[in-house]
Order: sequence, then C-alpha cells, then structure tokens
Amino acid sequence: MPPVVHRFDPPDRFVVGTVGEPGSRTFFLQAREDARVVSISLEKQQVLALAERVDELLDEVMASDQHTGIVPALAPVDLVDNEPLDQPIEEEFRAGTMTLSWDPADDRIVIEVFPFTEEALITPGQPEEEIDEPEPDEILLVRVSAGAARAFVQRAVSVVEAGRPTCPFCAEPIDPDGHLCVRANGFRRRDP
Repeated sequence: MPPVVHRFDPPDRFVVGTVGEPGSRTFFLQAREDARVVSISLEKQQVLALAERVDELLDEVMASDQHTGIVPALAPVDLVDNEPLDQPIEEEFRAGTMTLSWDPADDRIVIEVFPFTEEALITPGQPEEEIDEPEPDEILLVRVSAGAARAFVQRAVSVVEAGRPTCPFCAEPIDPDGHLCVRANGFRRRDP
C-alpha cells in the first residue's frame, strides 16, 4: 500500500515549536494549510540539524546560479513567525529520516520527513547491501520559498536556544536545581 503523503506546497505556515517546560520539552514540526494541520514530533538535535542544513543549502544556492528568484541572506521581516503552535497538537508520527533538496524549477526548498522505525536502525559496520529500510506508512512533504525557509531557520534556532541555560564550564544544560559538572570533578554547580 502506498504511503500517506501529507503534502504542503506551499504551506500557509511551517514552523518548529515546543510543548512543556525547559528540560522536558517535546519538539514539533508543524505545517498548516487552511484548516489542515500536521504535527510531527522530533528531537532537539533533529531540529538543529535541519535548521543548519536548510541554512547551508540556501547559502549554497545563493552562491550558485541555481535560482531565478531572490534568495535572501536573512529571514524577511514579514515572514517571521513567533506565534505559538496551532492547537490542537496531535502527533501524526515521530520523525526519523529527513531529506532536503532544492528545486530550481520553482526556487523552493523541499523537505521530506519519514517516520522513525526500529527497523531503520543501522548498526556500526553493517554492510550497505544489508540495509533494508522499510517502506514508510506516512511522509511529510513540504515545499517552501527561500524566504520562508530562512524564517523557519530563524525560529528553529530561537526555539532551541529558549531551553535550559548551559553551564559556562562544561556546556551541558543546567537543571533548575543545578547539575553535576564534569569540569568541577563532580561538584554540583548552580545556574549563575
């Protein structure tokens, strides 16, 4: 059976947001078109990786001749979105593999998000010919303009940075009651 494709080309809104308090937040990738909203949960590291790679891809496109329109260096002010996630937040699936590409035909970033599956885990040293990734049940497919992609990156970075403060010595997150700092030989440090 072919997978269900949640296609947004382009979405009215495409953002990252969180639910919960710093230290126990759940991250969501959310796309909306009219009344249809799709929310995908993902890890903080996935948010950072996606934002960094989108930004790098846009920089590569700017430096090349692969575009006919304008690729902004920063997020256009009119596209910045600081509003909360759309409610209700109903998780479609948890993100696993994500792909990213540039479509020069219409100057759009194309992001595909596939569900996480235990079967897709690869062990170190596993030969490529033994990798058998299962066919996904669902896919999120989003196509956004370069400006909307820059706005996505700006918001994603600010959402990640809004978490717990980091320790100035070991760069690990500090819980409200402090943390055991490896640089302090196990002594508990508190938020300065």
